[in-house]
Amino acid sequence: MRMVSAAETAPTAYHWSIHAEGLRVKAGRHLAVDGLDLALGTGVHGLLGPNGAGKTTLMRALGTVLSPAGGTLTLLGESVDGGGDLRRVRRGLGYLPQQFGFYPRFTVREFVEYMAWLKEMPKTAVPGAAQRAIERVGLTDKAGARMKTLSGGMLRRAGIAQAIVNEPAVLLLDEPTVGLDPEQRLDFRELLRDVGVDSCVLVSTHLVEDVVAACHDVVLMNAGRLVFQGTPDQLTAQGDRNAPGDSPAERGYSALLRRHRAEAGR
Repeated sequence: MRMVSAAETAPTAYHWSIHAEGLRVKAGRHLAVDGLDLALGTGVHGLLGPNGAGKTTLMRALGTVLSPAGGTLTLLGESVDGGGDLRRVRRGLGYLPQQFGFYPRFTVREFVEYMAWLKEMPKTAVPGAAQRAIERVGLTDKAGARMKTLSGGMLRRAGIAQAIVNEPAVLLLDEPTVGLDPEQRLDFRELLRDVGVDSCVLVSTHLVEDVVAACHDVVLMNAGRLVFQGTPDQLTAQGDRNAPGDSPAERGYSALLRRHRAEAGR
């Protein structure tokens, strides 16, 4: 059982920044996303699920790194599964994968500016945009430092900076808080709320409490399928005293997974 969101009543894909119907995506030979229906618009959405749920594969498909194996996927009004303008989509995307590549000898500023250039931002706009992105993630004093000298948490913040440098219409963040200390996580939540005012933000994480604190919408996946979509309060309401977890939200998460696994085993 899952909560039905208002997004599912959408008459067309063009009402949504992200719209998938029966989406199937492979990770190698494995079908990691299997028949997913999803509609997301402006705001901050949290993507939860256990290891192997298909979250990273979904994020890679939404980032146009992987092509769908079936179903339909529309991003910013463009069909990703065939015939759409992928260059236009990518100019409107910001994407932070779990592991992102960079040139170790680049400074933070050079790295963010380079990523802005790859996103085809106007040359005259790049320096100012890079500076704003660096400031927003709290790396102003490290702008001239080489990437290879940064700590794990600082590298993650540099990755977030490159993802937001083009002020994307769709921002995809896969495990963005890895390496961040508690204070930095609080700052990150505030950044998400700020970006989510005008953009569609999807954050994949294992930290249920981060989702509850920063997101207005929760998406829960298991075994490549959508288990639940609703508000944090609706997630919490799914829990019971017998479900494992240290908070009401974690108990709701655990209870939903337990029910889905029981239903799948029938």
